Amino acid sequence: MTSDPVSKSNAPTIESRDQLIASFAHGEKPKDRWRIGTEHEKFVYSTSDHHAPSYDEAGGIRALLGELEQYGWTPVMEGGNVIAMSGADGSISLEPAGQFELSGAPLDNLHQTCAETGRHLEQVKAAGEKLGIGFLGMGMWPDKTRAELPIMPKGRYAIMLRHMPRVGAMGLDMMLRTCTIQVNLDYASEADMVKKFRVGLALQPLATALFAASPFTEGRPNGMLSYRSHIWSDTDPARTGMLPFVFEDGFGYERYADYALDVPMYFVYREGRYIDAAGLSFRDFLKGELSVLPGEKPTLDDWNDHLSTAFPEVRLKTFLEMRGADGGPWNRICALPALWVGLLYDSQALDAAWDLVKDWDIGDRQRLRDAVPKLALDAPLPGGGKLRDVAGQVLDIAGAGLSARSRLNGAGDNETGFLDPLRDIVRSGKVPAEVLLERYHGAWNGDVSKVYGEASF
Repeated sequence: MTSDPVSKSNAPTIESRDQLIASFAHGEKPKDRWRIGTEHEKFVYSTSDHHAPSYDEAGGIRALLGELEQYGWTPVMEGGNVIAMSGADGSISLEPAGQFELSGAPLDNLHQTCAETGRHLEQVKAAGEKLGIGFLGMGMWPDKTRAELPIMPKGRYAIMLRHMPRVGAMGLDMMLRTCTIQVNLDYASEADMVKKFRVGLALQPLATALFAASPFTEGRPNGMLSYRSHIWSDTDPARTGMLPFVFEDGFGYERYADYALDVPMYFVYREGRYIDAAGLSFRDFLKGELSVLPGEKPTLDDWNDHLSTAFPEVRLKTFLEMRGADGGPWNRICALPALWVGLLYDSQALDAAWDLVKDWDIGDRQRLRDAVPKLALDAPLPGGGKLRDVAGQVLDIAGAGLSARSRLNGAGDNETGFLDPLRDIVRSGKVPAEVLLERYHGAWNGDVSKVYGEASF
């Protein structure tokens, strides 16, 4: 959701808007330094009764974090509480209701990504077995009300929990009841960023469809296949959405900086504590006129924190984040970066993907995004047909891009195999949520608790 802040002691003070724009240019990297950063969240539950453990209870979230120290993870503290872990494989952090996230290290290839994911899951499963904890891979809690969920002791979450109901009906559901898989990717130049951003936004509904895995709310079907994606449609319109301006002539770093400046603030982090700035203007902060910090100007770290509180379908920092997918099981964690690396990291694949979507207009893209949470691959495609009609073609483009990268493992395999779970979905015609619904109406006999046996890691 948002990155844990770092110390502001050495961060340069921002004196002008130009410095904000330049921060994006600092992310540019030559192709041989492009990396893959994969983030994945999972729900934590007690194996005895499926409740979501609180932070402090015996065998709860604090204990789970503590168990991971034996694997070389170092605690990150806030207010006397361990709220994250850092290590060679990136960082482990807590979402608001205890969803457990690995933000992986920047890696060269998907073989490394899958090895990293495997190490993480092996570690948390071993810790979980000791504590009586399991891990569920879905896009939304299938059976929990908001009231049944704990709140983690992180200062920014208290601010967000207060602010969310002011700006949208489902922001608290986003915070407390959802999980996602994301991938962070690099760009070589402003023009490269723009093309990747546009392809990523236009095809984000396809990722949402292929990964749709949130068909239940509080124990019953909710009428959606990706309810997680639906939640984002009424979370906070000032910081979410498909960003039509990305497709306008002249889009680049400057235009995104202006968008981010207009996203209302959540907080400022100073000396280990969060200062509530919810709804205030970063433009005022730039002028030294922020009411909660009068006379003080932001640092570059304040800007980076602020960028992490915008939640569009694709997000720009010093890299691009693909944000459309529901959480899911192990093989789909590796499949999401495979999809986007294949499409965006090879120039011919990127051109082919852009050719597919370049004629869609603002209305086309928005209608597709709006239809996908309910219809997934049956969402109407701009120009006629359904999303499923191009899904195989997009996977073929991604596969060709991965083949062209020619990143081989020790057995001589390239990265294309990581697309296989998505190819299976397209071949079957059923997204993960549809398979779960079949189970619910069939073998589970309407008992959603059976999902713990089928969707746990």
